[in-house]
Amino acid sequence: MKINLLKIFLIMAFAVFLPLLAITSCSPGASAESSVAKEDINEKESGLKKSVDENKIEDKNAMEEEMVSSETLIVAPNYKDSRYKEIYLAGGCFWGVQAYIDSIIGIEYTSVGYANGESEETDYYSIKKTGHTETVYVVYDPDRIMLEELLGYFYGIIEPTSLNRQGNDAGTQYRTGIYYTDKEDKEIIDSVTQKEQAKYSEKIVTEIEPLKNYVLAEDYHQDYLDKNPGGYCHIDLTSIPQEKPKVSRAEYPKPPVDEIKEKLTDLQYSITQEDATESPFNNEYWDNKKAGIYVDIVTGEPLFLSINKYDSGTGWPSFTRPIQWDVINYYVDSSSGMNRIEVRSRSGHSHLGHLFYDGPVEEGGLRYCINSGSLDFIALDEMEEYGYGKFIVLFE
Repeated sequence: MKINLLKIFLIMAFAVFLPLLAITSCSPGASAESSVAKEDINEKESGLKKSVDENKIEDKNAMEEEMVSSETLIVAPNYKDSRYKEIYLAGGCFWGVQAYIDSIIGIEYTSVGYANGESEETDYYSIKKTGHTETVYVVYDPDRIMLEELLGYFYGIIEPTSLNRQGNDAGTQYRTGIYYTDKEDKEIIDSVTQKEQAKYSEKIVTEIEPLKNYVLAEDYHQDYLDKNPGGYCHIDLTSIPQEKPKVSRAEYPKPPVDEIKEKLTDLQYSITQEDATESPFNNEYWDNKKAGIYVDIVTGEPLFLSINKYDSGTGWPSFTRPIQWDVINYYVDSSSGMNRIEVRSRSGHSHLGHLFYDGPVEEGGLRYCINSGSLDFIALDEMEEYGYGKFIVLFE
């Protein structure tokens, strides 16, 4: 009897835990073999997060002061009157779609949200009732990628004849759609869709509609696969035709303090480690017009490109955006009697400068005001030699 009970226990344990093994897979073909849908994963992760948070309640009060002073802010550009174009793409679970689209050269910015429902407000747990679909907001540079090409990539990762289902995820919130804000885009969308229809015997059911009732998704969902490598993904991320080079945090670890002190000048150390500010118009890069890449002087992590640098008239190097949005962290800075947004490097946590919203409108309205003393500059023709060769494609 004891042996039989043991066998039953082992069989039940195997049956319960086997499906969980597929949860973290995002490799090609993995989602087709797994019956685990994203909603199941969200429930498991929400439960886990709740359990962890409850265990931390005792520590919360002790850490409260530190959390207030070090909490990272979320910053987004405003492309309303910029030179860039926008489109909203719904292709099932937005985790994978965002990761795919964001990796295409010519894509300026992405975020995820819920589109074309019946109400102006919703959230992840309400979209079934409100009729919204998981959608990726895409801002692209028309000088580097045309809408026709972008839509071709999009159709390549979805099942356009599948109604209310993509991969293992089923429901109206997973229907496919192309939602536009510029009426002139409708003709292009229809033309691309008509060409795609020739590839299928069944009718394409992807919605083509003007955008309405778009709601930005919770921060938890933004850049999900960047924050959770190997997380659930229903599409093949290896099929990107020309992938944008990524800045990996692991490649640029922060050195020990004694090494930092030995490497940096007194001014550089004071700026990056003690939050000092250098003099305007009297620093190394404020007027540098050479093509190349700017990196964290402490770790060497790529931060900015010369193609995004401009003369702000302030006397400090100014940029409209970082090389990759997540290489910069943002913090509230109430020092010197002012309320500002401090910017620090991701890997080295080096103080770089501040962010302001008075940048060029045509580029998204941001101005990264950076201390030269926090940067090292590698000229374009030396990037290969110094290990930054993979980023040269961003200048083409």
